[in-house]
Amino acid sequence: MEAIRKQATKIIDQVAKQQQAVLKQFSGGGYGSPDNVLTDESELQQHQKLEKLYISTRAGKHFQRDIVRGVEGFIVTGSKQVEIGTKLSEDSRKYGVENNFTSGSTLSKAALSFARARAQMEKERGNLLKALGTKVGEPLRAMVIGAPLEDARHLAQRFERMRMEAEAQAIEVSKRQVKVRESMGNPDNVLKLEAAEAKLHELKSNTAILGKEAVSGMAAVEGQQQRLTLQRIIAMVESERSYHQSVLQILDQLESEMQAERQRIESSPSPAANNAMPPPPSYDEVNNVFASQTYGESTDRTGFFLGEVMHSFEAESDVELNLLVGDHVVIRKVSNSGWAEGECRGKAGWFPFGYIERRERVLASKLV
Repeated sequence: MEAIRKQATKIIDQVAKQQQAVLKQFSGGGYGSPDNVLTDESELQQHQKLEKLYISTRAGKHFQRDIVRGVEGFIVTGSKQVEIGTKLSEDSRKYGVENNFTSGSTLSKAALSFARARAQMEKERGNLLKALGTKVGEPLRAMVIGAPLEDARHLAQRFERMRMEAEAQAIEVSKRQVKVRESMGNPDNVLKLEAAEAKLHELKSNTAILGKEAVSGMAAVEGQQQRLTLQRIIAMVESERSYHQSVLQILDQLESEMQAERQRIESSPSPAANNAMPPPPSYDEVNNVFASQTYGESTDRTGFFLGEVMHSFEAESDVELNLLVGDHVVIRKVSNSGWAEGECRGKAGWFPFGYIERRERVLASKLV
């Protein structure tokens, strides 16, 4: 359609120039003057200006529409991301709450910190999507379908119709001029020629006025269109920049908290690292074969309870039990020598009692 419209405009200009050349041949007689020329320089300039303004405002309108569509798609996708991120935050918070039995539960602390940070980031994302809708999408959509652009275009179309009417009237004047010359100044033909020339003069005057109004209106719309579009793009950039800065601050704080916790764990010595411990008791003692045996003049304690491993332990003999951080152990006996006996992951053995923390309850899924 665009190619056809351009070709039609080119043909109209060519026809106008040809008509102007023909009319000049008849303008040298007693009737008619250069004012009756079909398309003068002023009208042609106005037509060319309107053509350029039309192309510019149409391209600007399409660009505004593309931005609106992009923002709408971004909001739809972003809303889904907010939903997923919020679910992840809730799952992390749930884990942290359900597994935060003591202050030494490192992973539950990390889960709660991550849940809080994720919730804050999703709130910031929601604010960004809202800003893009209200500050970018809605103003541009209003201008795309707004009245100013359409009114200016209608004014330009009226100018083109009046311009074509003036061209047709100019042809009528040229015909009347020929008849007057052929009739040797017949009064009736002279009167008709004068009426046609008066109408042409009126049309040309109105066309000139309407052309100026159309050019002024289209230029004003073009300027407003470009200013508003630029302002909305700047608002979009500022909103995204503010969002990313806020998220970066949240992530920096979260990373700082987690790094501090990791350093605390890595730097803290094992409970029995600096204490010389006697070897673990034998299983004969567990079975009360040597029930009277004591360690450090104190007696052992028996009774089942649950514990969570806070420090890994590597067994050095067959009677000792390998432990990994986060394991849950069923403790069956605690020796006053610093050892405890229990079962973990289907195996039983001794391990330093200080490596675990007692738990009042543990999720069934944690017991293997």
